[in-house]
This record gives sequence, C-alpha cells and structure tokens, in this order.
Amino acid sequence: MAQHGKVRLFVDARFSAGANLTLDEAQTHYLIRVMRLRTGDRLLVFNGKDGEWQVRVDQVGKRRVSVLCEQKTTAQSDVPDVWLAFAPIKKTPADYVAQKATELGVRVLQPVLTERTVARRVNVTRLKANAVEAAEQAGRLSVPEIREPMTLAALLASWPKERGLIFCDEAGEADPMVTALAKATSVDGWAVLTGPEGGFTAYERGLIRKQPFVVPVTLGPRIIRADTAALAALALWQAVLGDWRGL
Repeated sequence: MAQHGKVRLFVDARFSAGANLTLDEAQTHYLIRVMRLRTGDRLLVFNGKDGEWQVRVDQVGKRRVSVLCEQKTTAQSDVPDVWLAFAPIKKTPADYVAQKATELGVRVLQPVLTERTVARRVNVTRLKANAVEAAEQAGRLSVPEIREPMTLAALLASWPKERGLIFCDEAGEADPMVTALAKATSVDGWAVLTGPEGGFTAYERGLIRKQPFVVPVTLGPRIIRADTAALAALALWQAVLGDWRGL
C-alpha cells in the first residue's frame, strides 16, 4: 500500500478515527484518473475543523471513491487574522488573486465594487474552487471564506469598527506600510483594501480616509498593478504582524 504524501484534498465532512468518507465525482476523477490511486493507497485530507488526517482508499467506484480515516497527522490551527477586500480586475482574473491570497494566508476574501470597477461580475463559486485548490497545495488547514461582492459604500458602512483596514492609496499621501503598521494602535484583526485598474476616485479616497478604522499606506515609489498591490500588502503584513515574523 503506497503513501501518496503529495495528494491532499479538502473534504467537507467531519473526521474521526474509522469514519468512512465519500469523495465527490471531481475528487474521484482526480484520484483515480490523474493520480492513479488504487484501493489501499493513502492520502491526506482536511476540512478546516478537525486538523489534517491520513486516510486510506477503501472502495473505488466509477463515480465515487470512499476513504477510511486512519489517524490525525496535524492538529487544527488557523492562519493569522487578515482579510483581503479587493476590487475585481478585468485583465487579471480574480482566480489568480484568490489563489495567491490563499497561499499568503488570508481568512476572508471580499470582492468590492467601486466606481471604476470594470469587472463587475464575480463568480463566487469559481473563486471558492480556486481557494480550495490553493489551500490543498499550500498545506493550509483551512480555506478562506469567500464573500459575495458588495459596494465600497456598503463595505465601509458595515465594517466591524474593531478591525483595522489598511488602505493601499495609490496617490502616495501616506506613510510606507511598514512604518504605518508600526505606529498603528492595537486592533482586533486587520484587512487590506485595494482598488481597481483606474484606482479609487477622489470622492472614494476621501470617504475611505475619513473612517476611524482606516490606516492609509503606500507601497513604494513605483506604480504597481492592483493585483500586485494586494499581494505585496499581504506579504508585508505577514512579515510585520503575521506568521512570517522572525523568518
């Protein structure tokens, strides 16, 4: 019986020793047709609640595979508490942002519709599928929450006041992000806000900046794309306040 350590799946079920889990059709195709697993082979699964488990392929059908939970390999833990609120970008599919933000350890992905947002249709189901795949490959024990798109005004009006919001202001009238975070007061979690291709309007910038929970920041002297800004800001946050500290 082979141990396929590189095969790792998110399975939306509860795990316990001896539990039998039925995988869906897409997972079955991946295991049998792509990875060539057979009865008795082992792989890893996680569900965001019960840690990571080693399971053994028990039965193989044409459209379904069942696996048996053998033992927990890693206790459940979560990523640091940072969200990403981003305006969908036309030239760079939101899929890419979802994948990379998941790898960088976000807990929540929140699409935001601004005045200059061109890509106003967001396929939340597809975003979640990309986040799941990225979590499987990155070794995460959880999958980010993918929220329905909302307007910038609605986002700010409903924002939890105890959570800091890092505003990546392309106009550059702010401290560098590392400096700004060092001076920021303690809050209950953080989020990063990035805009669309054309940036935020003057009205939107003013609306964002007057919120008491907002920390405006700059991301260097060069003009960078909106998707690059989102990922750069998340990397900086992880290095200063997240699980990259001390690396």
